[in-house]
Amino acid sequence: MNNHHYDYLIVGSGLFGATFAYFAHKLGKRCLVIDKRPQLGGNVYCENIEGINVHKYGAHIFHTSNKKVWDFVNSIVPFNRYTNSPVANFHGKLYNLPFNMNTFYQMWGVTTPMEAKAKIDEQKKDAISALKGREPQNLEEQALCLVGKDIFYTLIKEYTEKQWGRKCTELPAFIIKRLPVRLVFDNNYFNDSYQGIPIGGYNRLINGLLEGVETKTNVDFFNSEYHDWQRFADKLVYTGRLDEFFSYKFGKLDWRTVSFKTRIENTPNYQGNAVVNYTSHDVPYTRVIEHKHFEMFGQQVYDIPKTVVSEEYSTEYKDGMEPYYPVNDDRNNSLVEEYRKLALKEDKVIFGGRLAEYKYYDMAPIIEKVMKMQQF
Repeated sequence: MNNHHYDYLIVGSGLFGATFAYFAHKLGKRCLVIDKRPQLGGNVYCENIEGINVHKYGAHIFHTSNKKVWDFVNSIVPFNRYTNSPVANFHGKLYNLPFNMNTFYQMWGVTTPMEAKAKIDEQKKDAISALKGREPQNLEEQALCLVGKDIFYTLIKEYTEKQWGRKCTELPAFIIKRLPVRLVFDNNYFNDSYQGIPIGGYNRLINGLLEGVETKTNVDFFNSEYHDWQRFADKLVYTGRLDEFFSYKFGKLDWRTVSFKTRIENTPNYQGNAVVNYTSHDVPYTRVIEHKHFEMFGQQVYDIPKTVVSEEYSTEYKDGMEPYYPVNDDRNNSLVEEYRKLALKEDKVIFGGRLAEYKYYDMAPIIEKVMKMQQF
């Protein structure tokens, strides 16, 4: 065996790493995928509890308008017809999301698009007038100018502050440059042509992508022999934290993270929906996920007598936690550019995914990105 046993050493078995391994393997390349967790799949990994696939690292809903991506994932495992239609709970009153005619009826009792538009325009006009000709300086001012005070104070302000751990007046306006307002009775959260969940859970998708590929779990790239990766492979595919790869040379990038409190409820149907957002400060978590509703519909819900729910808490990242969301403020945007310059010099390393690119991605764009790559 020569030193270059593999064409690619792939660090991380999430969607970027697993999809890259799939296409490289199809072309006859030898790949080794390593992951520091005890299981494969990155954040899409599901744990089976009471016969229910539980999204261990947060809810993942696949959606895309790219037919090639949709056809590809369905060639690995068929997807179901789940449609994301979250509900917001504000002090016990429920509102449909995204903002649509159902929301406006619940908010104001209006029943026609003309009435709803007039109400929103009136409130927007008040917010714009209060600025006295200047541009919005923060998220609060921007949102008020987009949707007005009722929607902002009920469904945006406190929820956003819980998510980011900062007041809306301290968050930049660009975070919320536009807010979808639908003057139709449509609770479908996404505008994409296709959406769903893999039938049998995301583990089936990951296992299908990695079929025939050598994998190792419980292997930390930075604390194993593979850190000297050139001994094992011609090229490295790295999906971990960008700043960690370069030993935090310029300092650490900031992240937001989420934690989950998951429990079994002794009822077949706890909240009647997969996703319920809690938009007020008096509830510490941002949302409650009832995992059963991602894959079970109609009588199937009641065929399993118990259900599994997860409360989701948004917090500031600290060492030892899982990094989730990049913090795109001036400091971090400047810092990551320095790291990206270093990454460009690594001609035998492919950096990909949310952590390695310090960029928030949905799932479908990750797969699309790998499908378009020429490196194989």
